[in-house]
Amino acid sequence: MNITINGELLTIKEASLVEVLQSFGAKPPFAVAINGEFIPQSLHDSTNINDGDSIELLSPIQGG
Repeated sequence: MNITINGELLTIKEASLVEVLQSFGAKPPFAVAINGEFIPQSLHDSTNINDGDSIELLSPIQGG
């Protein structure tokens, strides 16, 4: 299955969002959007990834 994470094309076997995030090496805290739709952390376990999905992984940035 081909997906895009933060603009990077990946071929994966995993089908759940949690597995994809773990294999990508995501470190909390972060927010996730799939195809432009925010996915709350409470739904990460039950969200499946489909071929062609675009995932944006956003980490907070401190500034001043």
